[in-house]
Amino acid sequence: MKVSQHPCARVTSPDSGWTFPDSAAYSRCVRSTKPTSAGGRARKPRSRPSDATLHIGAIWSVPEVLRTLGADPAEVCAEAGIDIELFDDPNNLISYHSGSHLFRVCVERTGCQYFGLLVGQKGGLNYLGLVGLLVRYSPDVGSALRSLVRYMHLHIQGAVTTLEVSGKTAKLDYEIYQADAEATDQIGDGAVAVLYNIMRALCGPNWSPLEVRLAHRKPDDVMPFRRFFQAPLLFDAEENALVFSSDALRHPLPEVEPELRRLLATQIEALEEQHSDQLPEKVRSILRTALLTDHGSASQIASLFSMHSRTLHRRLSAVGTSFRELVDESRFEIARQLLTDTDADVSHVANVLNYADSSAFTRAFRRWCGMTPAQWRVRQNRSRTARR
Repeated sequence: MKVSQHPCARVTSPDSGWTFPDSAAYSRCVRSTKPTSAGGRARKPRSRPSDATLHIGAIWSVPEVLRTLGADPAEVCAEAGIDIELFDDPNNLISYHSGSHLFRVCVERTGCQYFGLLVGQKGGLNYLGLVGLLVRYSPDVGSALRSLVRYMHLHIQGAVTTLEVSGKTAKLDYEIYQADAEATDQIGDGAVAVLYNIMRALCGPNWSPLEVRLAHRKPDDVMPFRRFFQAPLLFDAEENALVFSSDALRHPLPEVEPELRRLLATQIEALEEQHSDQLPEKVRSILRTALLTDHGSASQIASLFSMHSRTLHRRLSAVGTSFRELVDESRFEIARQLLTDTDADVSHVANVLNYADSSAFTRAFRRWCGMTPAQWRVRQNRSRTARR
């Protein structure tokens, strides 16, 4: 199994732990060495010791979409620092950042502003390995989606899929927590398209969501989105999500041999054992949704892992981090994505992150990266314009 890291270094894992050093982690975030108003150096969350990974199967159709758009997949991948041969096996791994960088390069080279949507349209359960099989062989849609949410981290790290049910509606969303991810708008479009395909595979070709939420500005051309989703679209949303009737959760799936389901569950649990020491990554994977729903206290997060908050603090300290650092890291990433991909004003972002007011949020943001939210947004807009 090959493993690639951006920009050019590639690591080959014999079979193993899938933990790979990446000095690019937070160093790719915009940072400043100018003194803050307090006279000290700008501080930001600690760099991660390793980068999250994803299986190539998650972006399997990138070469095909590139060819359709008239680009040479080998050349584009080489420019992004990725060996095209990695696409020979969907189980090959690359860092989440490398995958996101590839998306950015693909958009720049093809000029297609809905590249992520095109890639996602071709995705589905077939590209999720054992996780996809367990989802497909569940007794009903609700069980299938709960399995998807629980085990998606075995296929993709750097983002989390969640399911929220409230009365007559349900929401299936995909949130990126990898700090240095690029082209988050493209990745979000692709992920929601994959979730849409999964829902149709489970519920049938006539299934349709009540609303499709996309966490980026409304594009100049919305027709590709309307043609594919055939449902109301909400741009500038706080999340990438499908909202649908909760009745779909009760939809039964074709029966399979219970032994087959048990065997799949056993194999997946064995894979989970390989990731049992990755508590910081697991905390990151749920913090974003927890913070957005005002359930991000240490005691609330600890309860999700069936432990006391003191135990959570102690175990995080043992691996060189803290709950406060992970919260700051997650808040910073949420803020960056909303400021970069949407037109939400600073006061709205401050409210989303549960700050008392925009001044408190601005002070925190300056502490993280040495500039104000407004300065960050101007810089990102200039970079985006320069790349076009």
